[in-house]
Amino acid sequence: MQGKIIKILSNQYTIYDQGKRIAALAMGKLRLGSKPLVGDNVEYDLINDRYCIDKIYPRENYLFRPAISNVDQAMIVMSAKSPDFSSVLVDRLIFLISYYHIEPLIVVSKMDLAEENDEVYKYIADYRKSGYRVILIGHDYNLADLKKALAGKVTVLAGQSGVGKSSLLNKLDEKFALHTQEISKALNRGKHTTRHTELYEVCGGWLADTPGFSSLDFSSIKASELAARIKDFKIEKSCKFNDCIHLNEPGCAIKEAVAQGKISAYRYKNYADVLALCDQRKEWEL
Repeated sequence: MQGKIIKILSNQYTIYDQGKRIAALAMGKLRLGSKPLVGDNVEYDLINDRYCIDKIYPRENYLFRPAISNVDQAMIVMSAKSPDFSSVLVDRLIFLISYYHIEPLIVVSKMDLAEENDEVYKYIADYRKSGYRVILIGHDYNLADLKKALAGKVTVLAGQSGVGKSSLLNKLDEKFALHTQEISKALNRGKHTTRHTELYEVCGGWLADTPGFSSLDFSSIKASELAARIKDFKIEKSCKFNDCIHLNEPGCAIKEAVAQGKISAYRYKNYADVLALCDQRKEWEL
């Protein structure tokens, strides 16, 4: 039998298979090797009246924090005001998830608080020009575009505290609102607080209810590979040197494109800033 792991608590796994939720254990050989993650597509069998996972299918991608696999997109929620929009944080999240082959979806909340000439519009235009999908939400905004973007996708949630992630999730799906209230009562640690990663059916797709991106850790990222995975930097012209990281090398096509306005100057500056954080340790395997 085949299904998707949607929840892990200790050594207990919940598998989703054609509308059914199956409680299962992992075979010993899996625990010794690459341990199962939420999002894994697996094979499982009924052995001695217990369901057991005996095979993990190859992963499209996976993240370390939160620990999840086969993610289609990351919904980066950033508020226009209170707190103010941070392009630095958005870009760092874009770099991090793009490195792991995950598509960014930028959602700007509290747009009803932004004035007509607010600086946030400059950033929104910059992201859209660079090819990123940006959805604007706020009080009484229609959520149809966001719901459509979530349909049929496995999505993880990212963004700083106070930008309205919890209230947004509750507006998207009333069942999710009830779940967050249950978590609050069980843990007595505040609304929408959880210590485990779990996938929920929301808007026709799967949304990861996770402890969040606990840190923007670039230490295991290879600087030599980061630029090639950033949407903005995928241009036809090649750099003079094959190992160019687009910082101080002569004949750099990326820096030339920035000078010509073909690549966002904001994004390039933020990229250059994170290079010093890369290559600090070897990438670990899950």
